[in-house]
Amino acid sequence: MIRLKLNPLTESATLLRRVGVVLGSVGLTALYSLLILLRALFGRLHRQIVDQYCREWSAALLRLVRASLTVRGHVPDFGDGRRYIIMCTHASHYDIPASFVSLPGSIRMLAKKELFKIPLLGQAMRAAEFPSVDRSDRQKAVKDLERARAMMESGIVLWAAPEGTRSPDGKLLPFKKGCFHLALDTEAVIVPVAIRGIHQVLPARSWQINLGQPVDVRVGQPLETAGKTKAELEAVMAEVRLRLEELLGDGEAE
Repeated sequence: MIRLKLNPLTESATLLRRVGVVLGSVGLTALYSLLILLRALFGRLHRQIVDQYCREWSAALLRLVRASLTVRGHVPDFGDGRRYIIMCTHASHYDIPASFVSLPGSIRMLAKKELFKIPLLGQAMRAAEFPSVDRSDRQKAVKDLERARAMMESGIVLWAAPEGTRSPDGKLLPFKKGCFHLALDTEAVIVPVAIRGIHQVLPARSWQINLGQPVDVRVGQPLETAGKTKAELEAVMAEVRLRLEELLGDGEAE
């Protein structure tokens, strides 16, 4: 178990503090996006510095809300040459920072194409090797999949949210099939990760921020997809859902 304790006291943020958290988060995101773009401009951007920036940015965001982070379970060796995709529960904007801080390796979020349209952030994400897969365009989807597979073969660990949108109460929503198609197409190892308590930090569709919230990151047993066919897609989805539900349960992950 790893524990990153920033503050043990949970409290509802005042309006002034909420404004400070929002402005601080925007400022930090803009700062690290700018640093990435400047390094890219001068040819000094490499994967290790992106990993460092992602973790620094994530830790700073979590400090703003004084999250108390605990990591449980066995984290795979992401450097063993296999392709990996983390499939994580999605109940907060803080899922991604919590994952970046808790897990090793060169993790990159499988992003919605709309994020790449955001000024500064979108350009920084492209420079930092954040992939997207646009399945609305068949030809583009094929190219996106080829690029994602090449990135995974070069050592990047993809992070995806199978629910597709944030859960308001921390319970699992229905799964989308996109990231499962990607896992089968790339014969990736799926690593289920459930984050308990994260929905209380910034509940979906609200501006309420709870400071000092305990957050429990739970890593489950990996699921191999090598050799599985598209006919087994539903079975893979069901197994990942079962593992995430078990991780979200009251017992401690082994």
